[in-house]
Amino acid sequence: MLVLSWNLFHGRSVPGAGRDLQAEFAAALAGWAWDVALLQEVPPWWPPALARACDARASTALTSRNALLPLRRAIAVRRPDLIKSNGGGANAILVRGEILGERRVLLRRWPERRVCHGVQLADGTWCANLHAQVHSPERAAADIERAAAATLVWSQRGPAVLGGDFNVRTPRAPGFQRLGGRGVDHVLGHGIAAAEPTEVPERGRLSDHAPVIVSVVRREPSPAG
Repeated sequence: MLVLSWNLFHGRSVPGAGRDLQAEFAAALAGWAWDVALLQEVPPWWPPALARACDARASTALTSRNALLPLRRAIAVRRPDLIKSNGGGANAILVRGEILGERRVLLRRWPERRVCHGVQLADGTWCANLHAQVHSPERAAADIERAAAATLVWSQRGPAVLGGDFNVRTPRAPGFQRLGGRGVDHVLGHGIAAAEPTEVPERGRLSDHAPVIVSVVRREPSPAG
């Protein structure tokens, strides 16, 4: 299974393009090989369009700065580099396959609302998406620990993936091991192993984060006795 993690930088580029880039982000995602895409800092109205472009199903969890969202959206579509993160925030999971179940947990309300949400795939594996608190390694570590604990509950300690923007370079999540990633963007696994080195697909100037793709496989249960 190929797991992609990408922080979309609220749909912006570096340097700023001065216009809406939904079509460009959708084309990039559609052109890469992946089975599950864990996306952070997604404009909240984007996931359905991204899913259609990728022939995928979407699960969305709102994060922070979503009060008066219609007004924020109106500005963000016209002037994304002016409103920046104040255009509203969401995490999204795209799945090129079935989604059997969804769960969410609120990690914190302050200083920014942070959530972890996960989906159950057709083979029973759970994939969870996290954007941990920024500018505080201690708060990020707490978010990671809570997200890992929730994911293990959802999966009943079966095979599970936890990925996203962890905002730390060396994440520690009880029950999980790091499978791949780059910088602060990681993919962790429980009952899952990395099959290939991390791939970093070309994304041009889109986002201030590079996307990462990690090939993973379920671990075989240890023989009894």
